[in-house]
Amino acid sequence: MLWTLAIILLLIIGGIVYYFAEIYNQMDNLHKTGENSPFAAVPSPSAETVQPPKWEGTEPVNILLMGVDARGVKKGEVPRSDTMLVASLDPVKKKFYVFSILRDTYVSIPEHGKERINTAITHGPNTAMQTVSDLLGIPIQYYVYTDFQGFIKLVDAVGGVDYEVEKDMVYKTKADGPEYDIDLKKGFQHLDGSMALQYVRFRHDATSDFTRTERQRGFLKAVADKVISTTAIIKLPTILSQVTPYIDTNLDVNDMWKLATVGYDSSMGGSAQIPPMNLLTEEKTSGGSAVLGISSENKLKEFVQDTLAGPEPSPSPDASPGSSPSASAGSK
Repeated sequence: MLWTLAIILLLIIGGIVYYFAEIYNQMDNLHKTGENSPFAAVPSPSAETVQPPKWEGTEPVNILLMGVDARGVKKGEVPRSDTMLVASLDPVKKKFYVFSILRDTYVSIPEHGKERINTAITHGPNTAMQTVSDLLGIPIQYYVYTDFQGFIKLVDAVGGVDYEVEKDMVYKTKADGPEYDIDLKKGFQHLDGSMALQYVRFRHDATSDFTRTERQRGFLKAVADKVISTTAIIKLPTILSQVTPYIDTNLDVNDMWKLATVGYDSSMGGSAQIPPMNLLTEEKTSGGSAVLGISSENKLKEFVQDTLAGPEPSPSPDASPGSSPSASAGSK
């Protein structure tokens, strides 16, 4: 009997050790170096990953999340970012905030003049982080970079997400091919990775990219909630093995552990579009292309600080993208 208990105990301990060893190895592989880095062909020093300041786990940390569309991009080229979000985590308040940046925002990119902000990543992750830091007025310590396939793999790995699609979404083009057609029906439904990508890519509304960034913030929260669920935590080694080939980051394993620990106990404090509507202006580049300007950079930075310092927003009485029918009914 004692031998049986001892064997069972050893199996349990061995399983736990293997579980955490697998997680550690997968997390350690998220940071790509040398030829494996998606930025290997970017000229130095922009391509070099600057070591971020040591994070003690008590001060706010800001992470730039970038999703790119790598279709049609030649080997070695870095595509423009299709999506740019900043996740700000406050470990003291146990709140996280999400800012989505309009990709056509016209900004100064260090050492490269004025360009659309979605071109910053083509000059390397450090340039992208510095550009966003200058825009928001907050330090960006880390970045996470992925493409469409990484997003699909993540959503599929967590088992998909139950979500409210607020209206029919249809968009088809011969240029993209049937693989990237968008055809979603209105209603609360289960979205797998491909369907989720259709949802966050759709921008054929009256307000185009403005509405799309709102959808992306809402869906990101839903995915985060799914990731920290008990079931997903158990499957974490499998989830990481699915997404690791498609992700690059400057986060080291220790910081990932600290972020995961703080994030698990945190709740959404707020989210916002950057730039906000009241600070947007319409501008033209020297080549005549339409871009989005900012009427006051100082007011934009104040807006960011107000969002981070403000109270948690009250639920809207109207149904919002991603809310379930029962949640909407309960808020009225």
